[in-house]
Amino acid sequence: MKQGIAALALGLAGISLAACGETAEAPAVEETGIPGMSVTNARMVLAPVEGNPAAVYFDLSYEGERGLTIRKADVAAAESAVMHQFGEYDFKVQMMEALPIALTQGTTVEFKPGDLHVMAMGVSPDLKPGDTTNVTLTVSGGGTYTFPAEVRAAGEDR
Repeated sequence: MKQGIAALALGLAGISLAACGETAEAPAVEETGIPGMSVTNARMVLAPVEGNPAAVYFDLSYEGERGLTIRKADVAAAESAVMHQFGEYDFKVQMMEALPIALTQGTTVEFKPGDLHVMAMGVSPDLKPGDTTNVTLTVSGGGTYTFPAEVRAAGEDR
């Protein structure tokens, strides 16, 4: 209720300024992404067999002041995506869903082959090597960070 009243007051203030011949400043655009987060070396490696999952790798750095947790990843050209990590279970190394990834100021995280990565399932068959697709990370609290990933063929450098 209070937000509605505040919005109405701001709207009326803008109208009254315009009526006096003055122009009101445009509202500030909310920053996209997550302050202090950056991603480099982003690439999506397609599966050798069409229809199988692709893997997304990248290097993430975080210099923000607030501690965050990456809780999920989405890939624009895929039906679904899951953060995976290799770990030992029942005396075997296996791929499993990754736990949320904690970030504090100065944290760097490598999403790389044989370790932490994003698996993209149901990848569009229209996506070809040389294309680019967007990857979105969602953190605790709902903030998101979106970055482009270069699409590579299965045999290319991962």
